[in-house]
Amino acid sequence: MLLQLLSSCDTMDVTIIALTGLPSSGKGEFSIISKSYGYEEVIMGDIIRNEILSQNLEVNRLNSNKIMIDLRNTFGKDVIAKRTLDIIITKIENGHSRILIDGIRSMDEINFFKIKFPDLIMIAIHANPKIRYERSISRKRIDDAHSKLSFDQRDQIELSVGIGDVIALSDYLIMSPNTVQEAHVAFSKVLDEIKNKMVL
Repeated sequence: MLLQLLSSCDTMDVTIIALTGLPSSGKGEFSIISKSYGYEEVIMGDIIRNEILSQNLEVNRLNSNKIMIDLRNTFGKDVIAKRTLDIIITKIENGHSRILIDGIRSMDEINFFKIKFPDLIMIAIHANPKIRYERSISRKRIDDAHSKLSFDQRDQIELSVGIGDVIALSDYLIMSPNTVQEAHVAFSKVLDEIKNKMVL
């Protein structure tokens, strides 16, 4: 099924952005802005959440971390990317020419996607840990960390998977401003630059 999708889908005129960043760094706000530029979002974390639900487990940070690690250990470090590809190809076949992949965590995932999308653009968002912790506590998302200890532990897990390498090797590194308005300006600037390059 996957091979058939790959062979029948032309990706030459498709722009793919791979978005990364530690929890609460501003990826959600970037996604909001990207939609105004015509990007269709694919959230890699949905693969993990669906796996949690398939095992009749509660969707929370503890189970998210466990399932992510279990999947990687069982099926390989690029398993989430492989399961996400079907979704991306379907969106391209449905006419979407701009795709934002949210939730890249490792170079294994990047390398997998680059086989199919050689012109993949890597964007990393960095924010001060103190700011990220305050955001995590204030937004009260079910899979967010709810204490400083769990916040630090989540960062360590993300770093152990390899997200630091992805951030370091990204095409764009955005230092996330402290306000939403400033962030939107910074994110739009990068998206404008990408858009202008695609026109050339």
